[in-house]
Order: sequence, then C-alpha cells, then structure tokens
Amino acid sequence: MVRRLLRALGSPQVRWAFVVAVLVGFATALWKSRHDLSRALRELSAGALGGGLAAVLVGLVASMLAYRALLADLGSPLPVVVAARIFFVGQLGKYIPGSLWPVVAQMEMGRDAGVPRQRSATAITLTILIYLGIGLLVGGVALLFASGVPVAYRWLVLAAPLLLALLHPRLLNPLVRRVVALARRPAPEHDLSGRGVLAAALWSLVSWVAFGVMVELLASSLGAPPGRALPLAVGGFAAAWSVGFLVVLAPAGAGPREVVLVAVLAPVLQRSEALAVSVVARLLMTLGDVLTAGAAVAAWQAGRRRSVTER
Repeated sequence: MVRRLLRALGSPQVRWAFVVAVLVGFATALWKSRHDLSRALRELSAGALGGGLAAVLVGLVASMLAYRALLADLGSPLPVVVAARIFFVGQLGKYIPGSLWPVVAQMEMGRDAGVPRQRSATAITLTILIYLGIGLLVGGVALLFASGVPVAYRWLVLAAPLLLALLHPRLLNPLVRRVVALARRPAPEHDLSGRGVLAAALWSLVSWVAFGVMVELLASSLGAPPGRALPLAVGGFAAAWSVGFLVVLAPAGAGPREVVLVAVLAPVLQRSEALAVSVVARLLMTLGDVLTAGAAVAAWQAGRRRSVTER
C-alpha cells in the first residue's frame, strides 16, 4: 500500500499537479492580501524592502544548510547545489494545505539524487524539529528582553529546553529507531552525531536572526524605534512561525502567523502599521522561496550541462 502510494506520488502527472497547486496557492495568497499589500508597499522605503529581501535570502540559505548538515550526518552528503534544489523546490509544497507536501516532494527529488526515501524523510523531519526548537528558544529569549509583550508569548522559552533536550543524540537516536520500528520501516543505517545536530542548530540560529532582521527593517521603516523593535521582531517572527507551523491546515502558516506578529509588534507600531509589516514580510518570504528555488534549479541545470560538455 505504502509503496504504491510512493510510486503514484513519483509519477510525472502528480509532479505537475504539485506545481500547479503551488502556483494556485501563491496566486490565492497574493489576491487575498492585495489591498493591504498595496498600501504597505506605498508606505515602506525601497531600502527597507531591499534589505528585508536580502535578509530573507540569508535566512533561507541558512535553513537549507541545516538540512544539508543533517542529511550528510545520516549518510548522504550532497553538493550544495543538489541539496539546495531538493530543499528549496520541495519547500514550495508548504503553500499547499497540509504539512506533508514538502516532505513528499523532497523524498522524491532526493531519490533522484541517490538518497533513500526514508533518509530524506528523516532528514527533513529532524530539520523541522531542530528549527522549531531553536525558534522557540530564540523567540522566548528575545521576548524576555522586550517590553509590552503579552506574558503568554514569553512562556515559549520554557518549551524550548524540553524540545532541545529531546534532540540530544543520546535521546534522539533511540527515539528515531523506535518510531521507525513502529512504522515497520528499516532502521536508519547511521545514527546522528552531536556534531551534525550542533551544525543544524547553529545554521537554524543564523536563519532565525536573519528573519528577525527582516522584520526589524520593515518595522523601523514605518517608525518603530530600532533598538526596541529588534527583540520584538526576532521574537515575534519566531513565535509567529511556530504558531503557523502548528496550524497545519493553513498554507505556509498563512493567517495565524500574521495574527501573532501583529500582536507582538503592538508596543512599537499601530495595528495598521504592524499589519503592513506582517503582509510585506509574508510577501518577501514568498518571493524568497521562489527566488531560491529558481536559482537552485538554474544552478543545478548549469552543472549538468557542464558535466555533459566535459565528457
């Protein structure tokens, strides 16, 4: 049953349907936000938009490197270009309702690169868990140093140590083997090392800080005090992403993330301005996803053409 499903998901028809569904998700998200987006773009400076997009690209590349570090630690080291194609193109699946699509897409493209499906699924799942744990830690710590934030959001910092403790290799490897056994799948050939998990955690930290800088640039452009806005921006985006990830029915967390980010930015921005920041942040993240996926595919194709020419 599972093998038939995986064969069906790997068919060209399903892959094209995936692309169409992603494009529809993009178009729907932009159409729903068109009025807020138009107003926000008129109010923000070109420097804030350009700097914000640059920060988004840094954050996305860092998250890909976290995935690559875990995949290598599990026994499938890949060139950066190949890992980038698998990760960035697969991530476009998050614009389809449900959290399964990025994993499925990365499993299929990973198989084309010689990575076993199960290893791909393990790598992306662990990437998400480590990313979520570091995000909760960054969000909780940042909001501890921010004034005017609802107390409920500061409790995030208490959830992070528990999740991070579970990610220690001495606890994580037995947990992974147990889950795989329950799913009646073969055990992983390689255990995760402390070095691999640490590398993924550090790249995740870079990613969260970069995304926070993006929000801070946008908020400062609308009049928020930079010094006071930075911890709110870093903590607010981390909290918003975490909430959006847990609401699996929202494509890419759309809706819940904006609500949380607007609430966290309330001490430094009017509601309309905070809403503008959240809408433009969403646009920059979407644009970053498209640009990184396009660049990764272009670089991968260029490498293939070079290999054919050199033969």
